[in-house]
Parts: sequence; structure tokens; C-alpha cells
Amino acid sequence: MLEIKKYKFWFCPCTQDLYGDEVLAHVHEHAVEVAAALNASDLVPYEVVVKPNLLTNDVIQSTFRAADMDDECAGIITWAHTFSPSKSYIHGLQDLRKPLCQFATQYNEEIPYDSIDMDFMNENQAAHGEREFGHIFARMRINHKVVFGFWKDPEAQAELGQWMRVAVGINESRNIRVCRFADTMRNVAVTDGDKVEAEVKLGWTVDAWPVNDLVPYVDAVTDAEVKELTDEYYDTYELVLDGRDPEEFRRHVEVQAAQEIGIERFLVEHGYNAFSDHFGDLGGLKQLPSLAIQRLMAKGYGFGPEGDWKTPAMVRLMKIMTAGMKDAKGSALMEDYTYNLVKGKEGILESHMSEVDPSVAEGRIALRATPLSMGEREDPARLIFTGKTGPAIATSLVDLGNRFRLIIQDIDCKPVEKPMPMLPTGTVFWEPRPNLKVGTTAWIYAGGAHHTAMSFDLSADQMVDWAESMDIEPVVIDANTN
Repeated sequence: MLEIKKYKFWFCPCTQDLYGDEVLAHVHEHAVEVAAALNASDLVPYEVVVKPNLLTNDVIQSTFRAADMDDECAGIITWAHTFSPSKSYIHGLQDLRKPLCQFATQYNEEIPYDSIDMDFMNENQAAHGEREFGHIFARMRINHKVVFGFWKDPEAQAELGQWMRVAVGINESRNIRVCRFADTMRNVAVTDGDKVEAEVKLGWTVDAWPVNDLVPYVDAVTDAEVKELTDEYYDTYELVLDGRDPEEFRRHVEVQAAQEIGIERFLVEHGYNAFSDHFGDLGGLKQLPSLAIQRLMAKGYGFGPEGDWKTPAMVRLMKIMTAGMKDAKGSALMEDYTYNLVKGKEGILESHMSEVDPSVAEGRIALRATPLSMGEREDPARLIFTGKTGPAIATSLVDLGNRFRLIIQDIDCKPVEKPMPMLPTGTVFWEPRPNLKVGTTAWIYAGGAHHTAMSFDLSADQMVDWAESMDIEPVVIDANTN
């Protein structure tokens, strides 16, 4: 299951002791007020905790070190309330490992034209202080986020909240553990890569396990557990028997129930939150895990097929970054299958053999057991649906030999023109921006994979922030691409 610790963000007002104790008291009081407003906003998903004014080298360094040691601290938000000499931050920034956002705001929204004097100017010179503070990041070549705007403005609050989700993704990236049941598909290049470098850069642990080490966990699931979960399936989804005998149909579904329970127990016992399998190496499994994987993805696990270990980690990351998001539409594994090239109706049909995440389903979800030409096993039961519509992003993390590249594409998910009654998979139909021709050509030039981690709930900007924080190369394909 998707379990994220209760993260907090430290709110650190930046100032100096040049202006006297009264000004320092005001700085702290204002910081408390700003933090309270952020905590009261539905646009800010994590708690903001006010810390003492950052005044001196020692205070800054000790605060940043304490943030690094606090497991609940996901990042630091700074606010240069007054002018803050940035040489004071050099040693603290050299130590800091947590993400940092420079909230370029100020206490007052409007210049108090009738009463403004030099005392006011000295106390409220964020325009001065933020530039000094930003310079030291550029000088030290340290990546950080800048959010500009009035602290009561919903737009600024929303941008800060979006960065918080990125910061949680940066922290949790180091907790992603991928289990690979069997190796990658033979002779396929794009799904493989340097797993050691992935752990160095991204913090991901990627381990291989023989699929037959999983089989005893599936076989150990009791008949009573299988019945209970199968009954839940029957209560949740629309059954489509396709002329099958009801008892025979249920037996196919029960295989998937045992697999869902068994796979999850294996993952929990061994500490994994993402996994891959391979239809060509199923060992003692009776069916290709299909419904089982769909259900596990809906619970928050990352998954990738054919031994692809990068996609499950990215899917897991997206689910972490969107955890608890109100009205979330879902993040999921997808695969580019076939084009629609009719003028005015262009797009790409996205799906997979059977493992499509129902968290992106729109409306009716059917439960069927249909033949699968690959894997040489029983007909696997799976969920069949069409996907939601609206703007989204598709991402592909690829290993280019000397670096990782994260390709991020803005897409528009659209309704399919007609039903596809013969296609027994979940599907999403999308058109890449700026259009199918340019978007597809750019994706190919960038070296993007056929497996993607897509999300209705994250933006390209957020994924760029994450990639840059992890020191990997982001490439964005959007409406402005030519």
C-alpha cells in the first residue's frame, strides 16, 4: 500500500541583526502569520513549521544540519524578509541535502504610499534580500526552487504546494525499491539501463528475484482468502463472461486473487514498493499476473512489464507525489501501441497487454478472462475500461550511457471515436502536444521509450524540478516545441 510519512516543511525567515531587536521580532511575528495562512490553505498539502530567524553563519548551518537529520522534514522554505547577506549561507548550503524553496514574497501586498519611510524600507526589503539570496545559489551552482508572489495569493500558494509535492518526491525517491521478477525482455534496449547509477543518482534500489521465489507466496494463499477477495471483485466490477461457464470464469478470477495477495505479501515482506515481471518467464505461475497487478497499482505500487525497472520506479514516484491530492485523476503505466492518423482525429492508443491501472478509468470497469497470445499460460482475468480525458503528462526515463534523461511530454487525453469491443484491455487515447506529428517526432529524436509513466495530476514543471534536483537531464516536449 501507498504509505507516506507525515512530512513537514521548515519555514525559515532570513534576516540579520543590523536593524535591531524590534525589527527581528517583527520578522518572526510576520513569519508566524504567513505560516498560519499557508497551513490554513487547501492549496498547501503539508504542514509549515516556523523556525527561528536565520541570523548568523552558525545559526544557518545548525538549522540546515538539523533539517537534514530530521526524517519528517521534507524541505526548507526560506523568506528573505530583510536584506540577508548571502555569504552567511555558504557553509549551511554546502551541508544541506534537503530540497530548498526560496519563497520570494513580502509581508505587505501594497506599498504604503502615505506612510512609507526608511524604517519601513529597511524592515521590508524582500526585493533586495531575495536577489542577494538567489545569487549565492547561482554562484555555488546549487539547484533550488523560486516561488514568487504575495503569500495570500492562491496562485503563489498553489505553486508552493506543487513544489512541496516535488520535495516529497525527492525525499521518497531514495526509498523506492524495485523488485524484478526475471530479467528484461531479450534484445530490448530502452527498458534496460545502469541500475548502479540509478541508485547513485536517484536513490533507487533495484533487485532481481527468480519468479519461482514468488510462487510459494501465491500458493500459500488460503481458499478462504481467495474467496473473500474474489467476492470483492464480483461486488466491485461488471462481470463479462463472454459465454464462459460461470464456474470456469470464477476459477480464472481466483487465480488472480491468489496472485494479488501473494505478490503483495512478497513485496511487503522484502520491503519493495515497485516491481516488474516478464511474460516470457512466469515459472510456476498459472497466469500472467494481470488483474492482480492492476489492483496493486491502484493501491500505490509501481509496476513495469517485460523487466522494465525504470517505469515502475517512475510510476511509484508519481503516486507518491500525488498522494492525498484532492480530486486526483490518477497516474499510471502506459504503452504506446498504435496511431490514429486520420486528419482532425489524430492520436495514439495507449494500453498494455493486460496491466493497465484502473485508477485512470472513466466510468464502467469490466472484469473479463480472455486469451493472451504471449506467456503460454491460462487466459488471465483482467479489468477492461477506457481512460479519463483531459490534459496530462507522459514521461520516460532513459539511460543514454553517460547520463539519464527524463523526457516529459504534455498530452491531451481524448475520448475514443468508437467502441473497441474486440480489444480486451484498458485504454487511454491521447494526442501529444503540439500535435501528433511534431510531438511524436520530438519523442523519437529524444530517445523516449514505448513505456511511459503518465499522470493527470502532475505538471511538466514539477517533473523538471524533480529531475534537476536529482541532477539528471530533463527534456520537455510541449505546445512550444517545433
